[in-house]
Formats: sequence, structure tokens, C-alpha cells
Amino acid sequence: MAKAASKTSRPKDSKTGKGALKIATAKFDDKDQLVLPSNARLGWGSDVVAEMLRRLDVRYIALVPGSSYRGLHDSLVNYLGNRDPKMLVCLHEEHTVAIAHGYAKVTEKPMAVAVHSGVGLMHATMAIFNIWCARLPVVIIGATGPGDADIRRPWIDWIHTAKDQGALIRNYSKWDDEPRSVAASVESMLRAHQIASTQPYGPTYVCLDVALQEEELKQEISFPDVARFAPGLPPAPAPEAVEEAANWLVKAKKPVILMGRVSRNTDDWQARVALAEALGAVVLTDMKTAASFPTDHPLHPVEPRFRPSGEITAILREADVVLALDWIDLKGQYLQTLGKDDPIKAKIINCSLDRYLHNGWSMDYYGLPAADLPIMSAPDALVKELLPAVRRLRGGKPAPAKWPTRQPKMLDEPRAKGMMRLRDLALVIRSFTDEREVTIANYSLGWPADTVNFKHPLDYVGFDSGGGVGAGPGNGIGTALALKGSGRLVVSIIGDGDFMMGCNAYWTAAHMEIPMIIVVANNRSYYNDVAHQERMAVVRGRPVENKFIGQEMDHPAIDIVAIARAQGLDGEGPVETAKEFAKALKRAEKAVLAGRAYVIDARVDVKSADYARSEHTAGRKD
Repeated sequence: MAKAASKTSRPKDSKTGKGALKIATAKFDDKDQLVLPSNARLGWGSDVVAEMLRRLDVRYIALVPGSSYRGLHDSLVNYLGNRDPKMLVCLHEEHTVAIAHGYAKVTEKPMAVAVHSGVGLMHATMAIFNIWCARLPVVIIGATGPGDADIRRPWIDWIHTAKDQGALIRNYSKWDDEPRSVAASVESMLRAHQIASTQPYGPTYVCLDVALQEEELKQEISFPDVARFAPGLPPAPAPEAVEEAANWLVKAKKPVILMGRVSRNTDDWQARVALAEALGAVVLTDMKTAASFPTDHPLHPVEPRFRPSGEITAILREADVVLALDWIDLKGQYLQTLGKDDPIKAKIINCSLDRYLHNGWSMDYYGLPAADLPIMSAPDALVKELLPAVRRLRGGKPAPAKWPTRQPKMLDEPRAKGMMRLRDLALVIRSFTDEREVTIANYSLGWPADTVNFKHPLDYVGFDSGGGVGAGPGNGIGTALALKGSGRLVVSIIGDGDFMMGCNAYWTAAHMEIPMIIVVANNRSYYNDVAHQERMAVVRGRPVENKFIGQEMDHPAIDIVAIARAQGLDGEGPVETAKEFAKALKRAEKAVLAGRAYVIDARVDVKSADYARSEHTAGRKD
């Protein structure tokens, strides 16, 4: 006879300490009438896996139902009662992981995902690559089998069985396993959660044999104390490295801090600000990563960008000591600013754990950067140690002004008439966000970066990281899920290509009543590739006028709002002027405050000059 499931309360949230982000637990009204089972006892292999999810404090599991894990599905419903974790039913496996990705951007904690056999895993691969590149956690549960050929059903069980299903994603996941017994599944779940939650974060995968899930328990299952298998604190820097870095930075005449992948914790945010102020160092940030430093701070002279600008080039040429805090593509940053042949004169302090994940299959590790002082530590752990060391070396005195401070810049007004440019749309968004506590879940590519204003680590949660079109809807939903009930208004700004590839993800938002504003910056084309075709035409001396052929999503125009309404969302559009768009945002806000998701089809002028000057060639994204 199996031991009954523990009746103790769920483990306390580990992110409730000082400075932690206050993420409210979302509450949902069940739209499905759950019939309480008469035998909700721990009696089957899949019940054990479900019990482990609850004990690991996994709040949600996104899934597309599939027969390969029918046992686990039953356990989630009839053993756990569809609570802790709560199921989020999705219409495509790619969205399950994309939602978990958006959730992890906010919480830095793993959701669970369930994908059906090899076919579901193959559907999910692009989203898994995105979350891998983002260095964020998720626990993916898959299924195969039965492994025993003698009990397979004809046809369907054979095509849904693989000898090494984890091989599909092994090159862009941290760990995978296929436990061979119910008892072994306990350790598999513990390890999957522990590894995913250990910095540098990443996806893990546990594949469950159908027969294992459906095995009736014949003996008691001993559940470990999950607190004894916590991921632990991130690696701290060596004391001698901290001292050397502090000495270099204090003595530097022109210190620069490159703020890369850092935490969402408010205490960590404040420590980063304090370190920059203690050094008088210029801070540079990146639109590919989440908000990491106040963009209007005097020591933040240049807006965050996808690609370096002339101002950034001038700063890095002048810098004598650079502190890189897990900066994405550090070598590429210098190649784009200094060129291939110019030597790097600055001393480089490179703090990152990223090399622990490099495996050679994907080039997501970028070029190999030179570093005079490499520090294998979590960036915020280094900042925590570096700040008191710098203050001690300075004797508590304020740092002298080492750079010209940021001067307030007056933004232009959106044009009053005619179809919006992308810049007009961005200016309206800036005005809207300045008056509210808003989290931007996504920006469309080419966004005018001088219009952003980040004052909190949750003001912007970062790019999709892998550059795959279609991630935006799921990422936005996951972000809004994590922030439901927090008081923050979630706004997701995506291109029409991103919307169309992932639009059926929004059914989940409607079904689960996840409130958010979705702004579709609709240029009616795959404009990133329009820019590439223009470049090819110029290089090859061919007609530039042909650049839109094979790129447009028009004739007929796609009815964005009709598609949104078909998923159960409210919406309006197309809106074409800045004035109309500003009014639409206020109507969307009312819908969100009433608990609904709202889509705005915002038409932007693809032929305007700001598109030609934008950063569209930074990556493949509409």
C-alpha cells in the first residue's frame, strides 16, 4: 500500500525575502466542473510524478494533451485536483514552452511543461531553443512508449516511441533523463528541478514511459524532503578576484559597466546602481536583455540598443577598465565598435557563468572574448561583494565625475496626421507607460530605443533570445501570468509576423483569464527581410524597388482583430493615427482592469524613413 500524499502545506515561496519581487499567485475560476474522485489516493506511477511537482512548488503546468502521458494527465486532474500545479491548456506545444519562458523572465523560477511523445517535443523545439538562449529555467515533462515492445498497441504506439527521445533537444538543454522505475522518477524530478534552477539556468527534460505512468503501486513510496535538494546560492567570486577588480575600477579614469543578464531582484537592482555611483562609471545596457539599470540615470548616457551606436563606440574607445556583467556577445560588441584590427586598450573584467553551458552544437556562445580578469560568478553575486570593497578603497568618499553625465533629452511629439510611423507608436507607448506601472513583455524589432524609460527591474523583461518568429504571444502570456494580481499592467508589443505565427496562443490567455494588452505593430510585411533584400539589391546593382516582393502580408490584408476575437479576446483596429492609438490604449486598459486580454491592430507606415534607419537587421523578427 502506498503512503498517502503529504497533507502539509506547500513549501514557502523562496522569493519572499528582502528585496524579492512580490509576485502574486494568480487565482482562476474553474470553467470545467471537476468531479471529485472517490479514490484520490497515491496509487499509480504518474501520481508520484504529480506529487513531486506539488512538493517542488511548481505552480503551473502548460500542456497540449496527448495519449503518451494520459496517466500523468489523470493524476494532475483526479489526484491533485488541478491545483498546484494548475493546468494551462494550449493549442500548440511551442506555446507551452513560450509561456513558461515568459513566466521565468519575471520569476526566475521554473514552470512545468508537458509535451506529447516525440511529435510534441519536435513541435516545442524552437521554444526550447529560445529559453535555452535566454538562460532561463523550465522543467519539461515528456513521454514515450511503452518501451516494452510486447505491450505496444499497433501503429500508434510504435510511431510515438523512441529509444532516445531526449536526443532531440540534448544540444540545447541542461539535462535529460528517462527513469526506468517509479522510484527512480522521484529522483529524476528532483534533479530536473534542481538543475533547471541552478545558475546559469536552462531547460531540463524528463521522459516518462507510458507503462511506468500506468503502473499500479505495489509498495510504499518514500518522498524526500525537497528542501534538502534546493539549487543553492549562485557561485560567489573569489575574494582575491574581487579585490583586484575593485582596485582596477577605483583607479580607472574612465570605467564602464556593461549590464547584461542580471536578476529581477530589487535589492540587486539597487546594488548595481550603488556600484555605478560609487565608481562614477558609465553604464551601458542592451535591449536583448531585461531592464538592468535606470535608463534615465545620469550615468546611463545612451539608450539601450540591439546594436552599438556611434556614442557607444566613442565610450568604449575611451574606456580604460570595463566590467562586463554577463554581457551577451562581449567579443561582438568590440568587433562592432572598434573593428577587427583595432586593439582593445581597456582592461576587461568579464563576470559570467555562461561557459558552463557551452557545448559546440549551437554558436549561442558567440565569439571568444578576451578578458584580463575572468570571474566565474553570478554577476549580482560579484556586485554584492564588489560594492563594499570599492567603498572601502575610496574611504567612503564619493567618486569624482569621470564621465560627462546624461543630459535630459526632449522627445519629439508623434505626428498629428497620417498613418503612424513606428516612432509615433513608440512615443504614444512612452507617454502611456510614464503614467502607469507597466511591464513591457515584448518590443517589436526596430523599436526606437530612445523612447524607453526603465525605472524598475520589471519594466521590461527582455527579448525572446533565440530570434524565432512566433515566440512573442506565448512569452507575453507567460509574463502576464506571472504578474497577474500584482498591480502591474502588462503590455506586449509584437509584429504582425510574430502575431500570425503564434496567435492561437491567445486562446489560453482568454481561457485562463490572463489580462494583458497586446499591441500588434502591423507593417503588413516581413520587414526584417525587406531590409535584407534592399541590401542585396544595392550590393548587386539590382532594382531596390523589388524589395517588397515575396515579403508582404497584404492583398488581402489580414484581419488581426477578427483572429483575436476568434480566440476569445477583445480588441479593436486597425488604428492608423497616433491620436486613435492613444485612445485605443485607454480602452484596452479598462478591459485589462476588468480581467480581460485586449488586442490593438496598430497600423504603421512601412514606407516611412524611420524604418529604413531602424535596427531591423539585428535579427530575424518582424
